Amino acid sequence: MLYLRRFQLPSEAAEWRFLVENREIKRTCYSSRYPFGFFPPKKMPALTFAPITILCGGNGSGKTTLLNLIGESLSLPRKAVYNRSAFFNDYLHLCASETAVSFTPTVRQQSRVITSDDVFDYLLDLRCMNEGIGIRQRELLAEYVEKRHAELRFHSLEDLDALRDTVDAQRKSGSQYVRSRIANDIPEKSNGESAFLYFTREIGQKALYLLDEPENSLSAQLQLELKQFLEDSVRFYGCQLIIATHSPFLLSLKDAEIYDLDRMPVSRCRWTEVDNVRTFYEFFQAHQREFS
Repeated sequence: MLYLRRFQLPSEAAEWRFLVENREIKRTCYSSRYPFGFFPPKKMPALTFAPITILCGGNGSGKTTLLNLIGESLSLPRKAVYNRSAFFNDYLHLCASETAVSFTPTVRQQSRVITSDDVFDYLLDLRCMNEGIGIRQRELLAEYVEKRHAELRFHSLEDLDALRDTVDAQRKSGSQYVRSRIANDIPEKSNGESAFLYFTREIGQKALYLLDEPENSLSAQLQLELKQFLEDSVRFYGCQLIIATHSPFLLSLKDAEIYDLDRMPVSRCRWTEVDNVRTFYEFFQAHQREFS
């Protein structure tokens, strides 16, 4: 399924014309007009999209900025804020996007920009909730010890609840007593497992998702599981994905269209031609004997 067909950055001439026509920009206190001037040296072509499109490149290649420009041009919902330069909106107005008829207001509302900051915030929230539960567990365990050895006393109806707790404590083990009184529906999982679950919960059906380095916090095995999940989301659930990544596992997503932002000019390539993938390949080739 395609919701976004094409995205075009402004040409060098368009950038220059805007700066000339808005001479007051030159009189600002800013030392940089980023993203003006960043992409023209890359000779970035108009990006045409497939059901899965990958923007790859090293740190500073512009893949996250490009993803943010696409997301903002379509007014896609997002959670985490990001650093916007003073000239981001001016530059954004010079960009052009072409959407498909299938990109309805409902699809737009269901679509998302998902970043590694979203995942980290989710993991922090889980940690805080688990820490709160841990405090409550210790309080209940102390309560259990106290009631376990308390005498059974019943003088009036006001003592009924305390009597029930005392009887309950004397019938159960400490762990049983604690579990029966705390709503611990937060699974104890590793950060990687929790991060993977975050994607399975946030990515739904029939929507456009922009993912910024989703491999962060994921082990190699979980990256492979995420790869399978993303392929299934496109094949069976009508999703379109645009992903900024340098993960060899995600670069190998089936039928993905890959733009290498480290190339001059930027161009499409096969995943096996990406420098980062070649580095891994050559490393393992050099140590091949150690695997036998």
